[in-house]
Amino acid sequence: MKILAIETSCDETAVALVEGDGSSFTVLENLVSSQISTHQQYGGVVPEVAARMHVPVLPPMIAALTGWKKGDIDAVAVTTGPGLSTALRVGVETAKALAVSWGIPLVPVDHIEGHIYANFLDRTVRADAFPILCLIVSGGHTELVLMKDHGEYTFLGQTRDDAAGEAFDKTAAQLGLSYPGGPSVSLAASKGNAEAYILPRPMLWTEDYDFSFSGLKTAVRNLIAGFDSPSDQMIADVCASFQAAVVEVLVKKTHNAAMECMPKTVMLCGGVSANRALRGALQAVFAKTDIAVLVPELTYTTDNAAMIGAAGLRGLVDGKAAQDPLVIDADSAKTLGGHWKWE
Repeated sequence: MKILAIETSCDETAVALVEGDGSSFTVLENLVSSQISTHQQYGGVVPEVAARMHVPVLPPMIAALTGWKKGDIDAVAVTTGPGLSTALRVGVETAKALAVSWGIPLVPVDHIEGHIYANFLDRTVRADAFPILCLIVSGGHTELVLMKDHGEYTFLGQTRDDAAGEAFDKTAAQLGLSYPGGPSVSLAASKGNAEAYILPRPMLWTEDYDFSFSGLKTAVRNLIAGFDSPSDQMIADVCASFQAAVVEVLVKKTHNAAMECMPKTVMLCGGVSANRALRGALQAVFAKTDIAVLVPELTYTTDNAAMIGAAGLRGLVDGKAAQDPLVIDADSAKTLGGHWKWE
């Protein structure tokens, strides 16, 4: 099957063509138009600006992939949430129009489930890889979820306040580093000493699988408040110390969950999965176990439509296409897409 996927949940306009059978997925085309240079001047994403910028860009991207012809496309998939309401609606209304005019199914896709399926792109994940423990780490989400099979999830824990990605962004802003904060902090950290400053590891030893990063963010603010004129090396050391604290908590909690649930595979998902320190630490902690670790290709770590296409194809196989495309709507506050089994 072949699916046209659209992603406009935040500040990336993305369109992709993905082919697959619901278990393996091949990316045929993957286009992304980023708004980073615009939002950098504000130090973060401005929702209404993001929505307006999707409007002139999305149609020519779709035209480049399809020529406005259905061809052999079997369905349309679109991110319906979570995300920025007005930005989501640009993609959703466009997808509805295409599905109706072409007479093909429309599959609503949860953005977070899309990040999980980024790990399935351009590779075969065999049936014996399940159950899979998913560590989801992005700007707005930090969760641990056990994926028992396609479309079958058990929620284990989440952040009680800030997501890890948000903590990276806020720390970067406090240090005067450029937006987006994740890459800026990571780059500075590569030149710093992770043991230069002692920062807290929030909820590291609690017996649950929840996270908290607001206290760590505050600790960084209190630390740098004592700097008169920080040197580049001091900033690098703060970034390295901060990153080490975040990584230790994420990896420790994931390892604890894995020892209890005994999954066959651990998957790293979300925009923060691009962080090399996190990828390396997660792979290292499971290196001497029978648990495999999967991380997405760097191309698919940030928001893209290919991952939405993979999740959409799986949804199509599982009968999750909308009975009436016109009733689909954007839901910015969507909680894990309604696909998740809370146990």
